Amino acid sequence: MPKRHPYEYLVEPLSERPGYERRHMFGCLGCYYRGKLVAVLAEGEDPWNGFLVPAEREQHAAVMAEFPMLTNHPVLPKWLLLHAEDDRFETIAGRIVERILEEDPRFGVIPKPKKKRPKKSARKKNS
Repeated sequence: MPKRHPYEYLVEPLSERPGYERRHMFGCLGCYYRGKLVAVLAEGEDPWNGFLVPAEREQHAAVMAEFPMLTNHPVLPKWLLLHAEDDRFETIAGRIVERILEEDPRFGVIPKPKKKRPKKSARKKNS
């Protein structure tokens, strides 16, 4: 069983549903639901400490109107950040997970397909 992320308890209601998948990404834990990246859990030094909310830029204003404690992530401004230091961190993350479970269209992004790399034998032939 993969090592449990310290903030993984926040997405437990999501992880119990069919269609949930977790993937490690740049030292964080990406949480996918029904093909969309819906949350990224980050435990590290600021600004990589909190609950990242992937959302299309057109949705940021609507999401931030409901959750004004979210800010644009300073490195990945296409995502919103709930800082782990926020006094309501667990409560707010729980409310965001509820919206994700309700399939609120404001939350989540469809990941771009990975580009296929040529096989090693094909790369050698082209060299």
